[in-house]
This record gives sequence, structure tokens and C-alpha cells, in this order.
Amino acid sequence: MTAEFTQVTILPVSPPRAFELSLSVEAHLRSMARSRERAVGAVTSGTLTLGDEVTWRAWHFGVPWQMTSRVTECEPPHRFVDEQVRGPFRAFRHEHLFTAAGDGTLMTDQVAFTAPFGVLGRLAERVVLRRYLAQLIGARNRYLAAAAARAAG
Repeated sequence: MTAEFTQVTILPVSPPRAFELSLSVEAHLRSMARSRERAVGAVTSGTLTLGDEVTWRAWHFGVPWQMTSRVTECEPPHRFVDEQVRGPFRAFRHEHLFTAAGDGTLMTDQVAFTAPFGVLGRLAERVVLRRYLAQLIGARNRYLAAAAARAAG
């Protein structure tokens, strides 16, 4: 993988609840409403589990994109990995880690990806994509933290 980043978020719920919330198709869709994301293929609702695939369609940079991801590793309630099986990236891997932290959960997202188009893709990774994807994951995580707080309170 060419580009990568890590984000850490505190969720005010237990690791099992944070794990489940992170695998919720509905929570993902609500967190990505700004990009008009929809689940359009394979699993389109409910909670994902090992081997499940979901095809997402969304608008990014004013262009419609479609990406199919599969849950390739799953160790409830501590860790899961989703990876692109079809879509715009040459490769895309997102590892989600959940660690108990006081009364909540430390959720760590480790994202690694490779853009297509060789040297132009490497340039896009450094200039635009890494920051853009980190902002998307950040928006998702802020949504999950707020949803978890509503559920806990």
C-alpha cells in the first residue's frame, strides 16, 4: 500500500457495542449522508459480519463512485478488517480496532490504500486523497461517537 493514516476516537460505549455500531450499514449510511452514500448491492442493511460484501455508491469530487468492500477479518469485539474487492482504488484496506478505555472504547482506524494510475495516482494520494479520506473517516467517527453518546445517555 502506498498511502496510510491512523485515526483514534473515543466512543462512550463498551467495545462490543462500539464494534457492532461500526459494522452497522445504517450507521455508515447516516454518517456519510453528505456524500449521498447508498448501499446498492450485496448486503444493504443490518450488521455486517465475516465474509459479507456491500457495494457503496456515493458522490465524491462531484463524480459518482462505486466501491464493493468485503469484511475479510473479524475478531469480535476487538477487531475487523474491510477491504475493497471492486472499485476506484488499486487497493484499499481499513482495519478497525476496539480497546476498552475507562467507561468507553478507544476505536482506532488504520487505513492503507493505493490509487490507480501509477505516478499520477501517487501524486493524487499525497496531494488530495489521504487528506480527503481522513476527513471522511473523521466525519464517520464523529457520527459514531454522537450516536453512541445518544444511546448511552
